[in-house]
Order: sequence, then C-alpha cells, then structure tokens
Amino acid sequence: MSNQARILIVDDEEDILELLKYNLQREGYAIDTALDGVSALQKIQEFKPHLVILDIMMPGMDGIEVCEKIRAMEEFKNTVNLFLTARSESFTQMSAYDTGGDDFVNKPIKLNVFKSRIKANLRRHPEFLLVHTSTYPPIRNLEINLEKFKVVKEGNEIQLAKKEFELLALLASKPGKVFKREEIMSRIWGNEVIVGDRTIDVHIRKLREKIGEDNISTMKGVGYKLDF
Repeated sequence: MSNQARILIVDDEEDILELLKYNLQREGYAIDTALDGVSALQKIQEFKPHLVILDIMMPGMDGIEVCEKIRAMEEFKNTVNLFLTARSESFTQMSAYDTGGDDFVNKPIKLNVFKSRIKANLRRHPEFLLVHTSTYPPIRNLEINLEKFKVVKEGNEIQLAKKEFELLALLASKPGKVFKREEIMSRIWGNEVIVGDRTIDVHIRKLREKIGEDNISTMKGVGYKLDF
C-alpha cells in the first residue's frame, strides 16, 4: 500500500491487544489500541483509523454499539469495521453486519488467516485502491472486472448472464458478509420487478455451477455469502 494504513484495535483483554498489535506492526501498519468502547471513540477522533478491530463482548459499550456510533459520524463513513468475538451464533454475526460491520472473525484467532482478512478489507477502503479501480482484488480463484463485466477463474474467462454477474458483484463487494435475501432482491431486481424467492435460488445455483460450488455459502433462512 502506498500509504501506511492505520488500525485501531479495541478489546478488553490486554493480552489479545498486545498479540494483535505486535503482529500487525510487523506487517507495517500503524497501530493504536483501546480497552473499552468509550476510549475507542476518543481514539478514533484522534487517530483517524482506516480500519477498526472491535471485540463484540466488552463491558459497558459493546463492539456493536461502537460500530453504530462510528457509522453515524460522516467523517468515518468509509472506516472499515472488523468484529472479533468468541461467539459464533448466527444472530451475533447478523447483528454485527446490520450495524455496518464489514467482516467477522472468531476467536481463537488464527494469525495468518486474520492478517489476510485485514489486508483484504483494507483494499476496500477508498484510500487503498478499490474506489479507484474497476476490478475487485482477487477473491480465492476469481478475478472480477466491474467495468468490462468480466469474470476470470484460474486464467479462464467465465460467461455469466447479466443478473448472474450483478449477483456475483454484490456478494464480492463484501466477501464473508451474509447478504439477506431481501437485500439481494432489492439490489439486483429492484422494486419494479416482482419475482419469487425461487429466482434467487436459481441464480445462485447457476453461479455455483460456473464459479465453483465451494465459493458461495448458504445461511439457511437468511441469505448467501461469498467465501474468501
């Protein structure tokens, strides 16, 4: 990255703060830390991070509430919010995403995977290229060019119908995020077209056939996500 990315880590466990701080500083990032939500909001104003790592379960103000307050501040509308939690229930993930979270990592943390997720999420901050390019950073074995409506898998171009491409582009805009069926319907088909739930399922099935069954995951009764 041409500029040094600033990352704020918020967790009430000091040993986790130090572990993450040490490893991310070794990757070349500027790091600040906070032990609770209140001090995190103060640090955000001073440090102006590109990415905030938020533990969900904290005393007082939890990570979800902190994320809501960050999203309410115009200055930080592009700040990437990544949640950490030991809880893996699906409703926790949905709450995290509904407040404007960008990604979700479970404890115990696997450092190599964690650092990859940090790098991938930072690429989606306007200061680090995504807003200036028509191509998403590679996701697994896929390259997606928004301007040319082009998808390449392992060097081979894949032919997608327009709605299939739009659906893939939506899922790829936030890899790992579960997009609810209602949001997919609204974003891809809009309110002017009446289609049934089966329409989404058919398009997902066709996408899986073309890009690989293991690239798209289903959260039953909720929606779909692109894995990375």
